[in-house]
Amino acid sequence: MKKKLLKNMEWTVLIVSLALVVIGLFSLFSATQDTEYGEFKKQLQWLIISVPFLILAISIDYNVIVRFSSLAYLVILALLVGVLFTEPISGASSWYKIGENFTFQPSELAKIVVILFLAFMLNKLQIRGRKEINKIWKLFIYLVFAMIPVLLIMKQPDYGTAAAFLTAIVFMLFVSGIDKKYIIAVCLLVAVAVPIVYKYVLPDHAVKRIQVFLNPELDPRGAGYNIRQSKLAIGAGQVFGMGYRQGNQTQLGFLHPKTTDFIFSVIGEELGFVATGSIIILYIVLITKSIYIAKTAKDNIGSYLAIGISGIFFFHFVENIGMTIGLLPITGVPLPFVSYGGSSLVTNFICIGLLLNISSRRQRAIFVE
Repeated sequence: MKKKLLKNMEWTVLIVSLALVVIGLFSLFSATQDTEYGEFKKQLQWLIISVPFLILAISIDYNVIVRFSSLAYLVILALLVGVLFTEPISGASSWYKIGENFTFQPSELAKIVVILFLAFMLNKLQIRGRKEINKIWKLFIYLVFAMIPVLLIMKQPDYGTAAAFLTAIVFMLFVSGIDKKYIIAVCLLVAVAVPIVYKYVLPDHAVKRIQVFLNPELDPRGAGYNIRQSKLAIGAGQVFGMGYRQGNQTQLGFLHPKTTDFIFSVIGEELGFVATGSIIILYIVLITKSIYIAKTAKDNIGSYLAIGISGIFFFHFVENIGMTIGLLPITGVPLPFVSYGGSSLVTNFICIGLLLNISSRRQRAIFVE
């Protein structure tokens, strides 16, 4: 790789992501001591698998990668359709089983593919100028292709991942120069649609989660159990924590699932506010640097890619931490780089690779009206 590319690269993004991985492994080691460190060992394997994907995402010019996004989009749609016919795991048909020990979640890979394809589409739709996206038919085409994978993921059902997609789509549209009238219209539409979706569309388990979020005492031994234990764990940690591998909720099996959805609770209980506060700062740095890369990208495609990735990271960060402390409903969204999950880890490192790729080739700021 040329020295100029390495010099321009936003190394802070890589450093922060590696710091989060180390924190995640440290926490998984503690959380899995009762299961002979099974998920900790698997996460190490997935970390090794992620490295070549990171290097490839950095090395190949992102404009070259985007050229193949249309084909990749069709492949990922086929995978998202196919996974609906697999045997459900934890009530959702979201995983392909690979052998005895590994599973693959196509919705994670879809995050990358869909963002690449939507960046490609936006650039094509705006070939005559950035304001072209405000033409109704062009905006409609964009939304149709954006919503197909979202609807397939909701069908699994996986509402958390679908919401992450929607966040990325909104971020990309906002940067594309869309007229404020559409933003106002969408806000009004959401305000009208939310109660309708809540009453007539959401399945019973999703409605129950929202009800428990609004009133945790509604079902303390059932749907409200996990969030109660999570809040107890974080509260017990206080400033410096109960001690590494010494958390009551974590080590006695009251916190579940402690390696994925509630890994932040494990950290809060055993290492306290100092550790959890540091994690929040790291995510803020990661997201702000990602937005800065979008702002300084050399072209529209780079800007759209970076802001879409920022949207994914932003949603996962806010939703996961928000649900563990009782500020948001539980959706099963993992904490990037920290929670256990092979597909998620590989996807996140590809995202980091693309951000480094874009930053290494930037020349001037285009993120302006």
